[in-house]
Amino acid sequence: MPPPRAYQRMLSGRRLDLLDPTPMDIEIADIAHGLAFVARWNGQTIGDWPYSVAEHSLLVETLFSRMNPGVPAKWQLAALLHDAPEYVIGDMISPVKAAVGPAYGELDDRLMAAIHIRFGLPAEVPVKIKKAIKKADRVSAWLEATQIAGFAKPESDKFFGKPDPEMIRGLEIHLRAPRAVREDFVARHEELLAQV
Repeated sequence: MPPPRAYQRMLSGRRLDLLDPTPMDIEIADIAHGLAFVARWNGQTIGDWPYSVAEHSLLVETLFSRMNPGVPAKWQLAALLHDAPEYVIGDMISPVKAAVGPAYGELDDRLMAAIHIRFGLPAEVPVKIKKAIKKADRVSAWLEATQIAGFAKPESDKFFGKPDPEMIRGLEIHLRAPRAVREDFVARHEELLAQV
């Protein structure tokens, strides 16, 4: 019996093997397009457009850069790409990831390594940088929870931690059409890649 098909055909024409991804099959246009159509919070957000993982990634990179002034562009790029595997495996809320078990994390790690190598980053980012990106991710979750997911601020403080007001000053979430988010994601990626 032949093994089950483990690849997905991308819009670029690439065939991405989900079990054994290679950097050669990674294209930023595929990532941006996929992430612009993947809804955060399982779609449970207010507004006429879903809040996409691409929009979330732009916010996390902005927060990471604010929280780590002077950080090299390669780590800003890592922040932008922190959820990139979700362009093919989707976004699962934390309780679902825990229920699925380690297989999800292993798949995510393989895809992330291929994505990083494709764009000139180390397969695994240093622990210090990973923690800093995670911190920005939690602040992003707080903003999303309070602005578009219906959480009260005390509830968000409990789940995500209370952010430094200076770090979130002026950051408002505006839901946009996937095309606009996709274009901004690609533009920011190209801007950072040129500095790496």
